[in-house]
Amino acid sequence: MPAPSDPVTRSQPIPPSDSTRAEAPSKAGAQASPEAHAGASPSVSPWGWVPSLYFLQGIPYMVVMSLSTVIYKNMSVSNTDVALYTSSLYLPWVIKPLWSPLVEMLGTKRLWTTLLQLGMGAALAAVALTLPMDHFFQLSLAMFWLMAFASASHDIAADGFYMLALPQHQQAAFVGVRSTFYRLASIACNGGMVWLAGELHDEGQDWAHAWQVVLALCAAVFIALAGFHAWRLPRPAADLPPPPAQRQWHHFFDIFGEFFRKPGLMVIIGFLLLYRFPEAQLLKLATPFLLDPASKGGLGLDNKAVGLAYGTVGLVALTLGGLLGGWIISKVGLKRALWPLVLAMHLPNVVFVAMAWNHPGSLWAICAALAVEQFGYGLGFTAYLMFMILVADGPHKTAHYALCTGFMALGMMVPGMWSGWLQSQLGYLHFFLWVLVAAVPSLVMTALIRVPDGFGKKQPEA
Repeated sequence: MPAPSDPVTRSQPIPPSDSTRAEAPSKAGAQASPEAHAGASPSVSPWGWVPSLYFLQGIPYMVVMSLSTVIYKNMSVSNTDVALYTSSLYLPWVIKPLWSPLVEMLGTKRLWTTLLQLGMGAALAAVALTLPMDHFFQLSLAMFWLMAFASASHDIAADGFYMLALPQHQQAAFVGVRSTFYRLASIACNGGMVWLAGELHDEGQDWAHAWQVVLALCAAVFIALAGFHAWRLPRPAADLPPPPAQRQWHHFFDIFGEFFRKPGLMVIIGFLLLYRFPEAQLLKLATPFLLDPASKGGLGLDNKAVGLAYGTVGLVALTLGGLLGGWIISKVGLKRALWPLVLAMHLPNVVFVAMAWNHPGSLWAICAALAVEQFGYGLGFTAYLMFMILVADGPHKTAHYALCTGFMALGMMVPGMWSGWLQSQLGYLHFFLWVLVAAVPSLVMTALIRVPDGFGKKQPEA
């Protein structure tokens, strides 16, 4: 399922120059009215496209970053290799800012969004074809890499489209909705698809063919929804290619330069890198912990139980947390909500320590523990999303938001790559204790950022 310029740091956002005002509406204009912002399609309600857009955005990301770990675990790949190679798949999201200005300079965000969705549907089908092959690990990784690059590019276009099509107060109000439907994609992948693969395996299919059927069905649904978006997405007046004078290569580098001249840049980058530092390590080992037998320190669940506990109950709780977090920010603003949301994200990680210590035998006890942890994470992640919207605000918000998400992906990739090795050295219990300690850098960076009063809060005049 994912920045305005500087209210984060004490100064004001960099105003658009005269040469760039044609590229994006002014901040005041953007807040004037939803109809003006939505341009050519004022009758298209955000409810008619935001849920499906972010559901579809979440599918390839979850397949690449989360479902791949289950697939490889089922096919007897070691924890160390699973964590290392699937974490390396974050790289396209890390480096996507390198080509994000091309999305600003060429075509419209709407066109990029729909074409890339069709490409990702084809990539899903290609992954399905590789699984029964002899060198499935190498071939499927190659297809996951292609899907990851397409998905990262789609994130640039879709997030830019979201910011162009909605005024700021609706962006804040719908941040919980977009997070919710992004997480519903998680439920579809980590819940429904994991459960279905387990059911097919129980009926006698080997894991390769079970997952092939599941991924082929996913590809068909994905392509159908891509066709829906080609018809349904609105056409904001602001979603236009820039004038030819702004399509020169020097303009490409000017977009980067604007971001790296933001006041308080080091604090911004530090926050983006470290806010999810504990989660980056926990995420890669949560599913192996649930699947590994008690002799290895895990809980010994099968695929169907994991699909229910982590992929359904946990993600429903995460979805509800995301909705509540977005509603809280729209009511009181990000500044007032920040610390409660941050603490709600990190403190519930203690449930993994409790499960590694007690090894609960009841599936419902495991479901309840995961629901607490995921609900807190859903609350805390909305604050992170709104901070990125805060940092990216300005005439080049699409490219600058992509830069923010690139730093976020880097902060997820590097800790995730070592997490499998670290867990193998410490064991699950001590690894989860380390995850609690790893929240300290996140709390320090939260104390250093600056958020303007009222940012994200729905204003009465809006």
